[in-house]
Amino acid sequence: MYLKTIPSTRRKQAGAGALIACAFFVAACGTGTKDLPSRVDGITDVVASTQIVADIARNVAGDRARVTALMPRGADPHTYEPSLRGVRNVANADVIFTNGLLLEQQSVLRAIDNAAVKPAKVVALGEQSTKHGAHLLQLVEDVTLDSVWLGMRVEGTGAQLGANSHSEINIHVTGVRGADGAEAPGDAAAYLTTAFGTPEVYFNSRDGFHPERGYEGDTITLPAAAHTHVSWAFSKPGVYVIDIEAELVTERGARPIPVGASSITMAVGVSAKSTPSGASATVLDQGHQDVSINLNNKKIEIQGDAADSKDIAAVYDSASTVIEVPNNTLQKIPAGPQFRFLGTPGDEVYVLPQAVLGKHVHGEVDPHLWHDVDNVIAFVKTIRDELIAADPQGARDYTANADAYIGELGALHQEVTDTIASIPEERRHLVTTHDGYSYLAHAYGIDAAGFVTPNPGVEPSARDLIALTNTLKNLHVPAVFLEPQLAVTSTDLLETAKRLNIRVCPIRGDSFDEDVTTYVDLMRANAASLQQCLGVHRDTS
Repeated sequence: MYLKTIPSTRRKQAGAGALIACAFFVAACGTGTKDLPSRVDGITDVVASTQIVADIARNVAGDRARVTALMPRGADPHTYEPSLRGVRNVANADVIFTNGLLLEQQSVLRAIDNAAVKPAKVVALGEQSTKHGAHLLQLVEDVTLDSVWLGMRVEGTGAQLGANSHSEINIHVTGVRGADGAEAPGDAAAYLTTAFGTPEVYFNSRDGFHPERGYEGDTITLPAAAHTHVSWAFSKPGVYVIDIEAELVTERGARPIPVGASSITMAVGVSAKSTPSGASATVLDQGHQDVSINLNNKKIEIQGDAADSKDIAAVYDSASTVIEVPNNTLQKIPAGPQFRFLGTPGDEVYVLPQAVLGKHVHGEVDPHLWHDVDNVIAFVKTIRDELIAADPQGARDYTANADAYIGELGALHQEVTDTIASIPEERRHLVTTHDGYSYLAHAYGIDAAGFVTPNPGVEPSARDLIALTNTLKNLHVPAVFLEPQLAVTSTDLLETAKRLNIRVCPIRGDSFDEDVTTYVDLMRANAASLQQCLGVHRDTS
């Protein structure tokens, strides 16, 4: 039962927007049910992007408002695309809550922004809950590499240039040449290895560059303040100079704004001293580095690990920096048509591999805040305030519901703390399917030792499995943790764990399943799984 009646003046304003939405989504607006958002029944409607956000919102809304999740149970928020019904629900909402911090796909955020009808408000909980004590962790991939891990990033939001949450930055590769303007020693390409090993080509010099087509096929597109992983391939040794231009597109159809142009020098299989800048160049040969489009100063820089530490803190002038690609990166082109853009299968190429496989564009802040219960308490306070703003008559109900839920969450936080504290410290190492559990580790005293599969839905390569085997042997971990929805596809991981006599245990990350249907259930289940699988095994036989 929903108790709220919204003042008629507001419903009339909203109703006009609903008619526009229905005109566009005719098939979706014909009928409705009492469980779906509506502009005509006087109930305050809340749409939440994920199942987790929806569950948290329901505990605050109680019977006073109707909460609908945009994503179905089991959906991966990193890859989910909005449905027609989902967009219709957003158009009928009074408040829309997202997780924010680039957890959701840009297409989801764009659909929400476009479908929301004023005065409905879109609230990104990750960004807005810091005022209530939510703490944010930087995304720092602690991966040991024998060579540079070179990604791409956009530094800054570009707000001073008119950018917003769905603006895009186009990074064009305009040419590849050799040292001192000579012809390039071979072909160069950059690509992203997506689900099941399929490459998405960012640029490829083999087929030339086409300014008349806007460098189609040689362009990387990222949202503001985002980062992506990249593999770089070179057919022959020598010095490669890659010319790059970047432009900001604030809105679809808007005139692009130039935000930088520069060149990146790569010494492939040769000494960095053989480059034009020679001994005076800054040579980067290890750690995490990024080609960074800096929207704050309209420059293209190299940003990443400082030479004397593992902090992502250093900024290098791209014109006087050389990325070294060592000879140990030489490998054969895999068989199969998907890698033909690199050359003939079996031929050798130099590859700087992405350290994480799978398409996973993210921001500089880890978006998985809910794995720390204290952050969810901050979410609850933000949701309470926004519901009161949308429905002032319900202030007493929303406040009482929030207070009760915060009390439950406080007890949950202590329960999770005590459960994990019972694991011997020397066994408190967390090896998971992907890099989404830093808040859990930080809040509850676990060592986030690493992730064993590159990204959700991606099978590890042969090289990944060798590295995985060595890592598990060296860490002496008794168990690795796999999200239940990946159990069918991650057969290589299961076989590796079985061969090493290591348990594979469940952990829940971004969504619910048949056994875990609430946020409280999720945290309890994860704590119990960690305790059962990492705690001291007692033989009761």
